[in-house]
Amino acid sequence: MMKRSVLILALACAACAQEPALKLPEVPAAAAFKEAQTPWVSAEPSAPIAWDGWWQAFGDAELDALEQRLIQNSPDLASALARYSQARAATEGLRAAQVPSVGASLNAQRDRQSELKPLRVLGPTSPNEYNSATVGVDLEYELDIWGRVQAQVAGGIASERAAEADLANARLSLQAQLADSWLALRGLDQQAQLLRDTEQAYARALDLIERRHGAGIASGLDLARAQGQLESAHSQLSQLQAQRAVLEHAVAALVGANASDFAVNPKVTELKLPAVPTGLPSTLLQRRPDIAGAQQRLRAANAQVGVARAAFFPSIMLSAQGGYQSSDFGRFIQAPNLFWAIGPNVLFTAFDGGRRKAEQHRAEAVLEENAQRYRGTVLAAFQQVEDQLALLARYGDALKSEREAAAAAARANGLAENRYRAGAVSYLEVVTSQTAELQARRNVLDLSTRQQRASVQLVRALGGGWGQQPDKG
Repeated sequence: MMKRSVLILALACAACAQEPALKLPEVPAAAAFKEAQTPWVSAEPSAPIAWDGWWQAFGDAELDALEQRLIQNSPDLASALARYSQARAATEGLRAAQVPSVGASLNAQRDRQSELKPLRVLGPTSPNEYNSATVGVDLEYELDIWGRVQAQVAGGIASERAAEADLANARLSLQAQLADSWLALRGLDQQAQLLRDTEQAYARALDLIERRHGAGIASGLDLARAQGQLESAHSQLSQLQAQRAVLEHAVAALVGANASDFAVNPKVTELKLPAVPTGLPSTLLQRRPDIAGAQQRLRAANAQVGVARAAFFPSIMLSAQGGYQSSDFGRFIQAPNLFWAIGPNVLFTAFDGGRRKAEQHRAEAVLEENAQRYRGTVLAAFQQVEDQLALLARYGDALKSEREAAAAAARANGLAENRYRAGAVSYLEVVTSQTAELQARRNVLDLSTRQQRASVQLVRALGGGWGQQPDKG
């Protein structure tokens, strides 16, 4: 009866020491994305990214090559991989506590003892000098009755998975950053070509004004306006080239190249706008690595609460040792020289001034902090998806209107030039119409680039690709 009571008490203590059941914070849910009107379900951040080549949807072979180069050479990605390797090694170290540790020792020496040494070896008549040899094996194992080691291992596994999610998040973030910088750079290339074409048109107009001015037909004011307009185009092109240089340097750093040796040749190309399905269910949010990392950190913090609880109970170590010991090297390994010892070792802190209680409170506060971080990460994820869905849709509407505005500005510019040649208006009207047309055409290019960049950020907000590769044909 007594043994049964002790067993029941031990089991009850073990239950008290275990880590609490993990409970994910509740996140407010809606029936659909506001900007897409698509039903979604609660996210579970555990599914892997379905497709890691989403940037190929833009149809740019150079971008694809740079993305591959980023994976191979990015120092930021390499450092994230190193952090993941550290977490794996730490987990293996924690797992080692679940198996017995075995040590071996060998000692052989010549000793001299003091003649007046109390309790001389072999008694008062023993020699002052003697041999001593010991070979032994030690075994030690902690009986994890209270679940402390198990909780430590569980926390280590969760931390390792969080580091793995951090690696995936760093990879996705860098890939998206490279794609975003590349699209911005190619957008500037388009605008640069537009400005160069405009410069040529303005130069032709200036030549015409100079001839008319020489003939006494055009005024000096018209000539000054034409000159100012050409110089303004020069200035805009120089500013744009400065922005492009900065983006080129950023691309170099992302792919692990020296900016002094890296160059991207200007190229005017019409990149595709990926047909990212706007009706994506929010189950894709479960693939976001930052959400997965936040959840795993919550698990690790939960396990640390179990470790803190187990500290209130005694640590029980099972130890054993054995071997041979002799002062005669010639007859060392013999039965009479055998020694061994085995037995449990119980360690318990009776009073610590509240240190363990404070550690439990700290672990519980860390758990609450990670719970709120998880909640904030999930809410931010929904916000980012909504933001990019809204930008894609609104930029699309604005782009249609801007194209109509550019076409109207081109018609107005043509009419103004005809009226000027006919002497019906001053050159100010031509300058005004040309400036309006240039701005409208630049707005078209800028909105197109911003829409493409928003699609990159949408893919990033969704945690990667959307499970289907683009049509290769």
